[in-house]
Amino acid sequence: MRSTESPGRIEHAQSTHDTPTPFNDLTPQGDNQESRRRRARLQRLQIAGTAILAIAVTAGTAVVIGASRTDTTSTVAGNQLAIRAYALLAGSSAKSWSAVAAKDSQSVVAISVTPPPSAQASGQASDSGVDGSGVVWDSRGDIVTNNHVVAAFGSAAAITVQMGAQTTYQAHVVGTDPSTDLAVIRLTDPPKAMVPITRATMSTVAVGEPVMALGNPLGLSGTVTTGIVSALNRPMATRAVGTPLLPDRVADGSAGQPVVTDAIQTSAAINPGNSGGALVNDGGALIGINSAIASLSTTQSQSGNIGIGFAIPVNEVVNVVSQLLSSGHVVHAHLGLVTSDATVTEGTVQISGAGIRTVSSGGPADSAGLRTDDLITAIDGTPVPSTEGLVGQVRALSVGKVAHLTVIRNGQNLVIPVTLGEAR
Repeated sequence: MRSTESPGRIEHAQSTHDTPTPFNDLTPQGDNQESRRRRARLQRLQIAGTAILAIAVTAGTAVVIGASRTDTTSTVAGNQLAIRAYALLAGSSAKSWSAVAAKDSQSVVAISVTPPPSAQASGQASDSGVDGSGVVWDSRGDIVTNNHVVAAFGSAAAITVQMGAQTTYQAHVVGTDPSTDLAVIRLTDPPKAMVPITRATMSTVAVGEPVMALGNPLGLSGTVTTGIVSALNRPMATRAVGTPLLPDRVADGSAGQPVVTDAIQTSAAINPGNSGGALVNDGGALIGINSAIASLSTTQSQSGNIGIGFAIPVNEVVNVVSQLLSSGHVVHAHLGLVTSDATVTEGTVQISGAGIRTVSSGGPADSAGLRTDDLITAIDGTPVPSTEGLVGQVRALSVGKVAHLTVIRNGQNLVIPVTLGEAR
């Protein structure tokens, strides 16, 4: 059975699919039926004793244009206006997402990874292949995806990329970074008309804004789903696959170093196979690479979307991908600390963070004056609720950057600048 990738492990698509039940309108039709529907609709919308605000769209701006009184005539008129305004808003939104899907579908691809014949013959690979997603990064044929998509079967695996509905290309790995679950592959003979995705910056991303996920869930290429940004800076830990890339790596998702991401959480439906696909804003600009889903299931075969998905933020993606393209490997920043989850009590309030257990002699933290038992609560103003939060934030930063750490020491709040060093 071919499997579809979900973060840190293989998710198996079902071999049979339920056939959707067709919608059947069993309501009798007739001249009076529409009248009854209209009256029922207006009755449901009528709100006695309260103002009804109608919203219209003028040059892209939402404007409050009126409020009805409680008498029947003005309430009905207000409701009709509200219905028209809602239809206008809904239609505008649908057209906007249609335009985003049409634009970005050219920049999101389906990836298939097949184990080498030797692994299949020996029984080392339990699956016939893995399906994932990828994002066109430039016109040279470079595709960004998740490490766990391409690393599952080792360096001898065959990688193919489907662009559009019918065209497939061979690809090879340029570089992988298991610690951030990112990878770059390159088409062996890329087409001339590749369309790189446009990229946003995380400074423009806000909780509650609408987003679209594009990818290849369950092998269904060209799928789009919409939702919102549910949270930012959400510490998310998974287990890396393929550390390092080895010919005998089996796609069991059980081995590898921890992957900690300060992730974007989204309600847009993300399923196995979406891994490596794009999360974009309503302008079609990339804000993250889809990589993980939360699941209530304890078995891999039953995992699927429950409205909690995660994406690697675009700033971290840019940092990692630029290094993979220039050198084939990634240098990560570090503080030179060992920390654990900790809290301090101020009055009746408990504050959580990353408590320093050890400071490496001569490291960046030591040079900056950080001490054992300091509690790190923020980096550059972004809260650090735990050790995972600290790791996720530092991993997204560049070597040499000056990060401002907020710490609590002996009841005092301090802000200490630290120049990040190179992890070894």
